[in-house]
Amino acid sequence: MSETRLEELYGKNVFSVGVMKETLPKAVFRDVMDVIKNGGDLSPADADVVAKAMKDWAMERGATHYTHWFQPLTGITAEKHDAFIASPDEEGRMVTAFTGKDLIKGEPDASSFPSGGLRSTFEARGYTTWDVTSPAFLKEAGTGVTLCIPTAFCSYTGEALDKKTPLLRSMEAIDTQTVRLLKAMGYTNVHHVEPSIGAEQEYFLVDGKEYLQREDLIFTGRTLFGAPAPKGQEMEDHYFGVIRERVGEFMKDLNRELWKLGVPAKTQHNEVAPGQHELAPIYETANLATDHNQLIMETMKRVAEHHGLRVLLHEKPFAGVNGSGKHNNWSLITDSGENLLDPGESPERNIRFLLVLSCIVKAVDTHADLLRQSASDVGNDLRLGANEAPPAIVSVYLGSQLEDVVRQLIETGTASGHLEGGVLKTGVSTLPDINKDATDRNRTSPFAFTGNKFEFRMVGSSDSMASSTTTINAIVAEAFSDAADVLEKAAPEDLEKAVHDLIEKNLSKHQRIIFDGDGYSEAWRHEAARRGLPNIPSTIEAASTLTTDKAVKLFGKFGIFTKTELESREEVIYETYAKSINIEALTMIDMAAKQIIPACMRYEKDLADTIIAVKNAGAKFGAEAEKLQKIADMIDDAQVALDALRTLVDQGGKMTNARERAFFFKDQIKPAMMRLRRPCDALEQIVDKSCWPFPTYEDMLFEL
Repeated sequence: MSETRLEELYGKNVFSVGVMKETLPKAVFRDVMDVIKNGGDLSPADADVVAKAMKDWAMERGATHYTHWFQPLTGITAEKHDAFIASPDEEGRMVTAFTGKDLIKGEPDASSFPSGGLRSTFEARGYTTWDVTSPAFLKEAGTGVTLCIPTAFCSYTGEALDKKTPLLRSMEAIDTQTVRLLKAMGYTNVHHVEPSIGAEQEYFLVDGKEYLQREDLIFTGRTLFGAPAPKGQEMEDHYFGVIRERVGEFMKDLNRELWKLGVPAKTQHNEVAPGQHELAPIYETANLATDHNQLIMETMKRVAEHHGLRVLLHEKPFAGVNGSGKHNNWSLITDSGENLLDPGESPERNIRFLLVLSCIVKAVDTHADLLRQSASDVGNDLRLGANEAPPAIVSVYLGSQLEDVVRQLIETGTASGHLEGGVLKTGVSTLPDINKDATDRNRTSPFAFTGNKFEFRMVGSSDSMASSTTTINAIVAEAFSDAADVLEKAAPEDLEKAVHDLIEKNLSKHQRIIFDGDGYSEAWRHEAARRGLPNIPSTIEAASTLTTDKAVKLFGKFGIFTKTELESREEVIYETYAKSINIEALTMIDMAAKQIIPACMRYEKDLADTIIAVKNAGAKFGAEAEKLQKIADMIDDAQVALDALRTLVDQGGKMTNARERAFFFKDQIKPAMMRLRRPCDALEQIVDKSCWPFPTYEDMLFEL
């Protein structure tokens, strides 16, 4: 079979519903589909049949091993490979085996992953369990072909140790509460609702050889030193520019690998910063889209190495140029294919849409702190709030059309019309006039309505989609539950008025979260403070929002997190933050002490020798002497800052309280790191380029 046709290539390595239909007995296939749609457990006999079909299918395609593929709290994926072999038979021949038990349950070491105290070092047992809603797939890599079975990961005592389990719980919550709300409104033909998401993945590409010359990229994923190149993104010529040949070859192979895995990669383009790019897939059910985004990040890294490149997924790999995000485009789809966030042609008369919209506005206002936390990680602290990404203050952008409808509802209790999009006239006779949307977009908004979905723009490029989606599902489920509580008590003849009153109440009470202006501006910060909106500047300040009474009540109500699970995740955030900054600080110390300062001292000596030679020749040497003194002063400044950073890192290493240590690294060590960076970056700008010990921004961002 030719692999040149997309139709033949797509899903080639996926044990999809279509493959199951072909390989499973009809009765077993029906049982599997029933579990996928309605939940429940497969019988041991059915599980054995599925396992054999999956093994045979995988081995026919060259697979020798299988793995339970899961997503621990590291934020990346994990896997342990087992071969499809059992004990040899009496004649010494290999026997292949893969049972229903192997398919359904695995047992990785739970104490070796972040748990925030849920598992002690001596308590090692944990379980992975098959997620039947996400299809198994074949991964082709250096280890050969491996059957990957998407799974959840929990402890021996039942707590979730991963990102997937809470996501699946939140999907059940939003399903239940949305169906309940719709039934209370009289829509009895909806039986299931699924959140749909699409992740726009931004990333940087750099040359692999240059990557390996920079300790900071190897150990931390970002540059800790680096003076700006003469040209950055100010000419705006990279965005949507012609894709360079080397990058295009990478993208071509990346698409092919993703399509084989059933990942619907659709859009690719150059992003704003030099060296930055984006890949966006077609929207999918939240669970599958989350798995696929993890596969996108994994596959990017693998394919890049084959092309002598390296992918940087850090939110801010280069100072002074645009950072990378991952927009979470979220909507709700019914089992009949309707999008509940589609306003239709007359949104002011679409009562169902207006109620859903008002509940989402309420949810975001009530839990803006949790939504901010869901997009928090160490790297994203360097991006959020800069003039390149949504601010750390959460707000909702509805667009002029919907804001006009909301204004009418709040001011008069009714909405009699809506703004029309009109026609965009190009002024060129050979170009067609265009029907334009009724509203513009706002790229500075963290949570923006974009036609038939909400785009949560705060998520960082390296983060899992699971965290933000779990939070969105949970807060909206709560708002839907509150609305259903009201409507279920209304008499049939009063239902229409009850819905109308609920819409008006939600929008009136929570209108402070709606903002259509420039989220980057200082004026918005003051206005947000006046409105009483939370402004949470960093990851570790956001961590405590997980364990407030409000959060514990929310997540506990729907069984998404227990209080213990929330406390563990707060602890993991503190631990991860301190460890990450500690690695960055140690890397800076190493690079400054062993590379930058010695290189500058060698150049300093060369310059001093030059001055002596010039002096002996009887020529003037004022400029040389001035430069020598400037370099000597900068080296002294760097050495003082280096010694101070060493002292602080030693001090931080002796701290035992995770929260106190995290704040110490934020408040003391991060500023000390900047004090070391400043003279080193200044030295880069005046020291001979041939002396500089590693590739510069100019080398990495403009040479692909």
